[in-house]
Amino acid sequence: MACRLWAARAASYMRISVPLRSYSTVLKDLKYADSHEWAKVDGNSATIGITDHAQDHLGDVVYVELPEVGVPVTQGGSFGAVESVKATSDINSPVSGKVIEVNEELNSSPGLVNASPYENGWIIKVEISDAGELNSLMDSDQYSKFCEEEDAKH
Repeated sequence: MACRLWAARAASYMRISVPLRSYSTVLKDLKYADSHEWAKVDGNSATIGITDHAQDHLGDVVYVELPEVGVPVTQGGSFGAVESVKATSDINSPVSGKVIEVNEELNSSPGLVNASPYENGWIIKVEISDAGELNSLMDSDQYSKFCEEEDAKH
């Protein structure tokens, strides 16, 4: 462990990314989709973003394709994309509804998705059309276990 800590410190001075943590941050009060998006529900709306696990696997995000306000989204359906230095991935909505806000900050600072996936790096806000869909999403414990099992396969 001491060697790993030294390597991480050395890497931070040299600006190299080293996978230091063995698991990603998972917040308790969110709902999670198996495609690695999260939803923070507040009344009949939900703030949506990609998980820490997802941004960690993507690498440095260089562009986020945002939908227009007012467009409908469906649970499991793509509404945008995240482009990183490694790959481009679709972003799927964990809930159905209508986009009521997009995070315009991501146009000039797409790296917020990496630096703050659950706070400043949120992607859209949706007015939920079917609250029952929330029951099909995972809680934090289920999502943590899902990620561990998925990573074990790779």
